[in-house]
Amino acid sequence: MTSPTPTPALAEQPKPEVSLNDLLIYMARQQASDLHLKPMRPALLRLQGKLIPVKMDPLKPADLERMLLPVLNNAQREKFDANQSVDFGYGVPGVARFRANVFMQRGTVGAVFRRVPINVLSIDSLELPEAVRELSHLPDGLVLVTGPTGSGKSTTLAAMMMEISETEPLHIVTIEDPIEFLFGDRTAAVSQREVGTDTPSFHEALKNAMRQDPDVIMVGEMRDRETIQTVLTAAETGHLVFSTLHTNNAAQTIDRIIDAFPSEQHKQIRSQLGLVLRGIISLKLVKTKESQLTAAVEILKTTPQIAKMVEDGTTKDILEAMESSVGVFRMQSMNQSLIALLVHQKISYKDAMELSSDPDDLSLKVRKLFPQIEERVRAGGDMAPSYSDFSQITELMDIKRLYEEQESQWRQRLSDKDEELENLRHDLDFLRQQVAQTQSSRSQNDDEVQRMRTENERLRAEAQAKIGQLQERIKELNQKLIAVAPAKK
Repeated sequence: MTSPTPTPALAEQPKPEVSLNDLLIYMARQQASDLHLKPMRPALLRLQGKLIPVKMDPLKPADLERMLLPVLNNAQREKFDANQSVDFGYGVPGVARFRANVFMQRGTVGAVFRRVPINVLSIDSLELPEAVRELSHLPDGLVLVTGPTGSGKSTTLAAMMMEISETEPLHIVTIEDPIEFLFGDRTAAVSQREVGTDTPSFHEALKNAMRQDPDVIMVGEMRDRETIQTVLTAAETGHLVFSTLHTNNAAQTIDRIIDAFPSEQHKQIRSQLGLVLRGIISLKLVKTKESQLTAAVEILKTTPQIAKMVEDGTTKDILEAMESSVGVFRMQSMNQSLIALLVHQKISYKDAMELSSDPDDLSLKVRKLFPQIEERVRAGGDMAPSYSDFSQITELMDIKRLYEEQESQWRQRLSDKDEELENLRHDLDFLRQQVAQTQSSRSQNDDEVQRMRTENERLRAEAQAKIGQLQERIKELNQKLIAVAPAKK
């Protein structure tokens, strides 16, 4: 992303009228995330989290009506006239797609356009934790992506859909208001439906989706109780369902879903949510030391322990369960994610503390890992130790001792394994000798059998010859007896 310096004129040649597409093209070139249009001010670009005015004349109400109202189709214009606000998708060919909201303010028309990149970034490109990929490949259940506005929910969800689309032969149905990212068919087939254009409502589209043979359903946002109930029901029927919510963490997400229903339904919804919920990904964007944006990511996976907490309503205990399950289930809290960014020197300690919703807990965790870090930061230093501070050497020596102990343990374990391998080699050699002896004995037995067969054949031939001789002798004697008998008569 480019630095938020004052911008030059919109075009090389001055134009009598600036069009909406001119502003959107310029916005894309500056890699701004949002374009704000309101009367009596120049257009505003959000660059690196800050609104920067474009060098142009202030926009008049008539200018905004000329720019904005013609891009609305008949249905969108009717919705705008009825509700004084309308969401829709807008594309500039070869540039980008935009998620737009046109609204009335102080009796005049205003708008905000959010830039949606044409190319969907992958999970690896976004540098998201591996657990996000794991949640993309679940067989069923509900996965939620949460965070404040502009935290990267849609981008993350699109990356997960692309992960599925590229690797699994499934049918993905998306229901969005408006459609932001465009997915082409890859290994999976993707059907994208836009509320207001392809379907009248989220609820109606979800009901219809059940008859469209889906494997994965993506709902752009769970906006109301009816949509939430339908999403839970869809997840219960064996589908993998993804959606988003505007919440700050996993526990708040669960409470927000429960509170959308009347109190007499809370027990039922808790039980239903504990059964179908598979994971929650909570996002916050933070500026890196290189003035880029990266995401701090909180990840919850529904283990039997957490499912029971959801059913029992003890969501206050979920954070501790998440933080204690990092190694086993790859869960992590927002503060743990911020610490990981600190350790990798992606963000500053000051930015981490400002972003954390519990800075005291973050401070405690960081000081356990990096003693005296806060004193160094207050003194104008950074996380790197001072070259003249011997206490840092003692800390390193303690760390070295721990590593040596670990290394000794691993060496002993390797020695034990080597001994086991040696014993197995001896056993294998013994078995090979036994097999060789057995084969040799078998060969000798085969030779003896062959010799006995040959001897048997020889004896049989001799016996046959003797039998033939005896038969000839008997025949001669019979002839002599026959000859003697008439002479006696």
